[in-house]
Amino acid sequence: MIEISTDKSRIDVALVHDFLCNHSYWAKGIPRDVLERAIAHSVTFAAYDDGHFVAFARVITDHAVFAYLADVFVVPSHRGRGISKQLMEAIRSHPQLQCLRRWSLVTSDAHDLYRQFGFRELASPEKHMEDVVLNPYGAETSC
Repeated sequence: MIEISTDKSRIDVALVHDFLCNHSYWAKGIPRDVLERAIAHSVTFAAYDDGHFVAFARVITDHAVFAYLADVFVVPSHRGRGISKQLMEAIRSHPQLQCLRRWSLVTSDAHDLYRQFGFRELASPEKHMEDVVLNPYGAETSC
């Protein structure tokens, strides 16, 4: 039985940090203090299988009009079990995240998952802009 929780005190920050820092393509090298600050200022979701931490996601939001979905992952041993869908269902139905005008995310490999929850490619990409720091943590940063 998978349990989804928003209780930040239960998050296995060491596991999240290890995964993001060493195994993700989007947050490689992230310093732990940066991750801790990101968690503190986000709505977090963690999945537990029989009490064991198995998945994570966070939503950056103003709780009024906008949300950005970030850092979604399922530990390798639990992939293929529908946990990412359960996590997304919990996120999209969370009471604090209803009636938002715009949701956003960036993904290189999970388009099919997110399409199931209403996400689409940008309708007007010419209207969107970004400022991306390609190596924000630098070579001197260590996990």
